[in-house]
Amino acid sequence: MTALLISNVVLWIVVLALIAVLLALTRQVGVLHERIAPAGALMINRGPAVGEPVAPLEVTDLEGHSLQIGAPSADGRSTLIVFVSPTCPVCKTLLPVIRASHAQERDWLRVLLASDGEPQEHRRFVQQQGLAGVPYVVSAQLGLGYQVNRLPFAALVDQGGVLRARGLVNSREHLESLFEAQRLGMASLQEYFASRA
Repeated sequence: MTALLISNVVLWIVVLALIAVLLALTRQVGVLHERIAPAGALMINRGPAVGEPVAPLEVTDLEGHSLQIGAPSADGRSTLIVFVSPTCPVCKTLLPVIRASHAQERDWLRVLLASDGEPQEHRRFVQQQGLAGVPYVVSAQLGLGYQVNRLPFAALVDQGGVLRARGLVNSREHLESLFEAQRLGMASLQEYFASRA
């Protein structure tokens, strides 16, 4: 009987010690969560500078509509240009976020998909991915103008034709960081957090 009583006491001491360790670990996870800032789109040093006007460019989408990129916007909306490719798997996972942004942010934002290559391949891509209604431009000149060398890449041009944010966007958080960068008046979220430090 004494051995059973001693084993129960030891067991309860071990359980209480484990609870204390679990609480300490939970607290540390909370501290780490507060210290880690949200990561924005990865900025690349090549291409037009954020805060500078972009060179106006007239392009035609797959539907035959003429679009002005970089010129001051008549409707007061900013333009989000997302460079994608039918062969890019990360681009395909990002498409639902792009469609949602096109629908939810339309009062202040015009979303434009861009790529280069054969227009017929891109028409099939638009049909397969359910992108009807989202303007889609096939223009090598546009990609060269923004110095796009990795995908998916996005650039946010404000209503005045000024580049407000740009970078690689692999997730919803990266894409939304471009919106936050424009709202905060910073080139990137990284720059914003560095200015606060």
